Amino acid sequence: MKVVVATRNRGKLRELVPLLSEAGLGLELVTIDDLAPQAELREDGDTFDANAFAKARQAAAATGLPALADDSGLEVDALGGAPGVYSARYAGPGADDARNNAKLLAALRASPAPRTARYRCVAAYVDPARGLEMARAGSCEGEILADPRGDGGFGYDPLFLVPALGRTMAELPLEQKNRLSHRAAAFRALADALRGALFSAG
Repeated sequence: MKVVVATRNRGKLRELVPLLSEAGLGLELVTIDDLAPQAELREDGDTFDANAFAKARQAAAATGLPALADDSGLEVDALGGAPGVYSARYAGPGADDARNNAKLLAALRASPAPRTARYRCVAAYVDPARGLEMARAGSCEGEILADPRGDGGFGYDPLFLVPALGRTMAELPLEQKNRLSHRAAAFRALADALRGALFSAG
């Protein structure tokens, strides 16, 4: 079954393809840019669930295919859960990873400890032809460093320390990141739910 992945984030795609391939659902993944490069993927909800479903519905409407999407972000306890759903645009519209990371470090310098944080993700699937919509969530606990480490991953990964490993997300090989990340947890849970829904429906 062909399914469109509703993201233009190449780093995210590099993580999702192996995750979904491992799930054994027999999905043929295509990107929104492969099929509908002009389609807009708006993220104007105030929760991860709302944004994930919005992007999946927009991609499904633009392509006529079932769609997968996720919304994820970083929640920092000292900042009251910010940047949260605004993680990708924390430093303003069009901000890149470097600007977002710089703003996060500046905000933490002005805030008291702790530097505890978590990555959170909601993964959504929308199939209008079957009338099927579902979502699952995942999270990963960590701490925010004062200086970036590692050159892998994307987003806040160079600042996000996984305490049990003593390494940042950006220092982990993709295979290891895909065993413990928030996105991995959300998409594995969604794959399990989809397996039951799709195979029981025949």
